[in-house]
Amino acid sequence: MAAEPILVGLDVGTTGVKALALSPRGDVIARAEAGYPLSTPQPGWAEQDPEDWWRATRTALAELGVAPTSIGLSGQMHGLVALDENDRVLRPAILWNDQRTAAECAEIEERVGLERLIELTGNRALTGFTAPKLLWLRRHEPQVYTYITRILLPKDYVRLRLTGEHLVDAADASGTLLFDVGRRRWSDDVIDALEVPRAWLPEVRESTEIAGAGDQAAAALGVGVDRPGPVSVVLGTSGVVFAVLPRYEADREARVHVFCHCVPGTWHAMGVMLSAAGSLGWYRRAFAPGAAHEELDGEAAAVPPGAEGVLFQPYLSGERTPHADPDARGAFVGLELRHGRGHLTRAVLEGVAYGLRDSLELLRALGVEPEVGRVSGGGARSRLWLRIVASVLGLPLETTAAEEGSAFGAALLAGIRDGVFADAAEAVEACVRVRDTIEPWTRHEPLTDTPVRSWRRRLGRAFRPALQASRIRTSFRRGSDRHDPDGSARDARDSDVGSRTPLRWHERQGSSPSPRPQGQRPRPSRRFLGADVGTTGTSGRRRRRRRP
Repeated sequence: MAAEPILVGLDVGTTGVKALALSPRGDVIARAEAGYPLSTPQPGWAEQDPEDWWRATRTALAELGVAPTSIGLSGQMHGLVALDENDRVLRPAILWNDQRTAAECAEIEERVGLERLIELTGNRALTGFTAPKLLWLRRHEPQVYTYITRILLPKDYVRLRLTGEHLVDAADASGTLLFDVGRRRWSDDVIDALEVPRAWLPEVRESTEIAGAGDQAAAALGVGVDRPGPVSVVLGTSGVVFAVLPRYEADREARVHVFCHCVPGTWHAMGVMLSAAGSLGWYRRAFAPGAAHEELDGEAAAVPPGAEGVLFQPYLSGERTPHADPDARGAFVGLELRHGRGHLTRAVLEGVAYGLRDSLELLRALGVEPEVGRVSGGGARSRLWLRIVASVLGLPLETTAAEEGSAFGAALLAGIRDGVFADAAEAVEACVRVRDTIEPWTRHEPLTDTPVRSWRRRLGRAFRPALQASRIRTSFRRGSDRHDPDGSARDARDSDVGSRTPLRWHERQGSSPSPRPQGQRPRPSRRFLGADVGTTGTSGRRRRRRRP
């Protein structure tokens, strides 16, 4: 009698790799997680060493304690992994929440044309996407750009280490800004306009063919959002409201993202806020270190809805939906002497909920008519937060038996690829089970349309002057073209603070670069020439980086 298949899903996230082992009935056999750090070498930057992803993947797979018959992958979208001809990593990966590429976004929209860009890719150029990162490397790190032979997205680098294949799925490729989303293939128009070598791009296949998807598409499948009707609501580091579309239809103003779904022949629209559970994590570290989440929930529950006038703007790392503004910033508004920690906690929970409401309203404007929300992510462990979100969205929220939506969806994709399930609908029917339903408040309408409008109006009045000042400071700090047309200020700044930039790792390591014959191309630092594909060891002992 043949052994029952074991389906494993790996989610390569921002804070760690989650591994989930499933039976063909959707029962969780084992789960494991391994973390890694996030590097922010300059304000607004976010990077990780891809070797950390691979190391964490191996650790998580070992800790599962099972022998998988199928492995599927999901992961953080938009990140740029630059590889040389030997598939070695040339520099730290630039992540989805990195905000350094505002000038490159403007360049892309000028080269391609905004309307044409939205028509082809379903999106406008945003700082988190992959294509602006490539242009940034070309402009600021030519000694790295020169040696690029391949580029991959984060989870596909892990695939490379597992299988030796250079592949990407249509769902994840949609977030690169190099993809023709309607035709589900690389866009020759965009690639040519940006002068990106086509040979750098991996082969594209459907998610069900290669068992892979970006984290949001995988999470939606993992909670049963494989068709129009229910929406996926994610309370992860970022916050997402996600709806399946029966056909490709981009929002003319690109206020929401439109990507390929991981179900062949379907697309999805989603609104993304960059700091959802990330806002609560920041708040806990800054204002309540050591406090348990249950303790914070209890204090917030004792405060009436509306937090007695305290408002929180959850734009801690810029924002996408609906503002598309990398310079947006977070803050508390309306503080008085009578307010305590419970008021601040509740304001954070409500502020994130209002941000998700912005996305839902834009989806409704596209014709989405949600029946229910299927919720996932770490924030879904808080019942109070779910009740607040349900009330602000005006939707019942359903939790599923497994909390790890993205890893669960990746495991389902592995089962579809290997024939355990005929298609996505059969996988969802067999494995996704609703555990609980959280209804919106109805007894006193504490979070109705009137408070939503008041929240936006008060925040607008409070932050317009401060935001304008922040933008002015940011533009001067970046040495943007309009303040520094010839780039001389930027060149001078780079020479003054070179030890802070990721280009000069030899300075951090306390050594000097070897002299180079005239005309020879510069070599990138060996610190980021990782182990070859197929090796299981690390790339060597990591030396501690010196602080600038």
